[in-house]
Amino acid sequence: MIPSVAIIVPTLNEESTISVLLEHLATLGADEIIVVDGNSTDRTVDRALENGRAHVLRIPVSNRDHQMNEGANAAHSDILLFLHSDTRLGAVALEAVRTAMADPAVAGGNFDIRYEGGWLSAAFSRVNRWRRRLGVFYGDSGIFCRAEIFREFRGFRTWPIMEDYEFARRLWLIGGRGRRLALLDHPIEVSDRRWRGGGVVSTVAAWVLIQALYCLGVAPERLARLYHVVR
Repeated sequence: MIPSVAIIVPTLNEESTISVLLEHLATLGADEIIVVDGNSTDRTVDRALENGRAHVLRIPVSNRDHQMNEGANAAHSDILLFLHSDTRLGAVALEAVRTAMADPAVAGGNFDIRYEGGWLSAAFSRVNRWRRRLGVFYGDSGIFCRAEIFREFRGFRTWPIMEDYEFARRLWLIGGRGRRLALLDHPIEVSDRRWRGGGVVSTVAAWVLIQALYCLGVAPERLARLYHVVR
């Protein structure tokens, strides 16, 4: 039996990206597309509703953890794929997910990040390709998993930051229970707006600092003060 796939997109003031994304996703053959808006102040919700291809949920909080959990709870598919609104998947991405997840030993996985931009973005793409082999990846890589695994995990931690990394680590560690991850070679194109919005040096420095402090046990609530949100 071919597993069904729900794509869950958390949004906050994504009026400029959501229509293009939904048009793109419609060509990929998703069984469900769920947009969870976190109280946008622009026309994100209107754009998503106009598209007519997505189930649109509105919640009063803008944290991605709550949005992704709400979207997952509303989904009926076998596989949950969490996607940022400034990303694009390859033409056969969902086919690759379904093929990988047809193996019951596979718990979930992600895609190979390709950042937009010049040589520096290409360098970061290579760094991400290496470190995800060690189980280090984030939400912009298009994390997917079985719905029953998500329920077993009780979803994402309700943290203001690092909830995607922590979820990825739990997926990675499930390998000790006879499961494995599908680290797909298929690309996911990620916007360079973080570099443009926050500056390359300051953005990278913040990432390194936050990751290091998290590994030292600093609470996500404190780490969130160091992170400039670009969504």
